[in-house]
Amino acid sequence: MSKVRKITQMKLFLPVFCMILVMLINVISDVAQGKVAWSFFTISIRNGLLYGRIIDVLNRGSEVAILAIGMTLVVSCSAGTDISVGSVMSLSACFCCMLLAGYGVSSTNEFAMPLIVGVIGCLVMGALCGAFNGTLVAYLNVQPMVATLILYSAARAIGLLLCNNLIVYVRVSSDFTNGFFVGYDIFGSYIGPVPTPIIIAAVCVAIMALVLKKTALGLYVQSVGINRKASRIAGLNSQRIILLCYIICGLCAGIAGLVASSRITSADSNNIGLNYEMDAILAVALGGNSLGGGKFSLAGSIIGAYTIQAITTTMYNMGISSAQAPVFKGIIVILIVVIQAPPFKAFMANRKAKRLQARGKEAASV
Repeated sequence: MSKVRKITQMKLFLPVFCMILVMLINVISDVAQGKVAWSFFTISIRNGLLYGRIIDVLNRGSEVAILAIGMTLVVSCSAGTDISVGSVMSLSACFCCMLLAGYGVSSTNEFAMPLIVGVIGCLVMGALCGAFNGTLVAYLNVQPMVATLILYSAARAIGLLLCNNLIVYVRVSSDFTNGFFVGYDIFGSYIGPVPTPIIIAAVCVAIMALVLKKTALGLYVQSVGINRKASRIAGLNSQRIILLCYIICGLCAGIAGLVASSRITSADSNNIGLNYEMDAILAVALGGNSLGGGKFSLAGSIIGAYTIQAITTTMYNMGISSAQAPVFKGIIVILIVVIQAPPFKAFMANRKAKRLQARGKEAASV
């Protein structure tokens, strides 16, 4: 029992358990439908490209995984969530496509500016949005949800203005057979047999993990999240740390927006990043991180992000429509919040103490 207790108390127990549970549901569903039990884990190569439901989960969950990186830092340092990440994704994508196509152009077959200019513009726009949110939270002491509500409401409208109320199509495709020409679709398609979004997400996670390991940023973020006043007394500039976390979150939203718009080679302000803020918050919660700030687990958040995509893929496989999917995600959020709530933890601790006390009385009577 002591080994089981140690396992259940591990930081990554909840996200890993949820992932295993989703996989078991897929296996049971496949068997019930007359499919091979391990069909969910089957990976094949067709036309030189990787295929399979696992690949789909890793591919389609890349944007949420990238968003989860920034959301983890924001939740940890400010004890609040950034609900604008989906809208910032849309705004960054619109700004990128506007630069590449030219203002007022609805469709283009050639770049108006070099691709690198559009990519940098996309990332800068995301970082600026993060800096705006971080300034409100860190220096004006606005509650995180209220501060980010501004861009949550306005960012998509700004994106529409940048695109002149049009869906801007950048129909410049990559061509590796005639001179290795890189088009706008490169960020959402394939590099060799591997989907590019998987590579981009892996690079982002590796960079952030390296930064957290080689610098004291992780320790500073946790210190500010646990007690901002105490960390300031200890010599940390809590305002700058919070601002930096929001900038990183905005930058991650910009990268996710670039990937999402590259998938469809266009800037659709109304649909890019729609409801992604809920998935990012749920990924942090599923990762075993407290929404009240403090200690965090980046690995848990990444596992949580792909677990959410696995849940979505499972629901589609079971015939549940996309309109009903948010209902089940909402139920999962409620369960996680209840499990993490201090009254629930106190209730479980009291029950555990009573059981131990009862066992002690039984042992004494014997």
